[in-house]
Amino acid sequence: MATHADIQALFDRRREAWLHEDHTAYLACFADDLVFASPVHDPPLIGLPAFAELVHRSNAAMRPITFEVHALATQGDLVLAEWTITVEARGSGQRIRWRGMSIATYRPDGRIATWREYWNPADLAVAVS
Repeated sequence: MATHADIQALFDRRREAWLHEDHTAYLACFADDLVFASPVHDPPLIGLPAFAELVHRSNAAMRPITFEVHALATQGDLVLAEWTITVEARGSGQRIRWRGMSIATYRPDGRIATWREYWNPADLAVAVS
């Protein structure tokens, strides 16, 4: 079982890779059979290729600005995090900021097996309007 320090390190590695737009390092944090869900991904995406497509599409439209972690709690391999993210639309320069939570399952091999996010889709509606 991963320790809290192991999980914190993986969470930080994932966050830093996202902020630096290092897709290879970012996607390496996730298991090949990843299950990813969010308010706009229900049913969830299954498998790393589907998630990678989402990551590339999102990055083409939005540039990461900040990823603030307010709380990170672990129980065994289960991780709960509360965070605020800011991105900038590549076309318009408009900044979008939203707060959310995630629950994830971390594997002993240092990769994330499941990831579900909770946030208000209205917070991101401005990005597509």
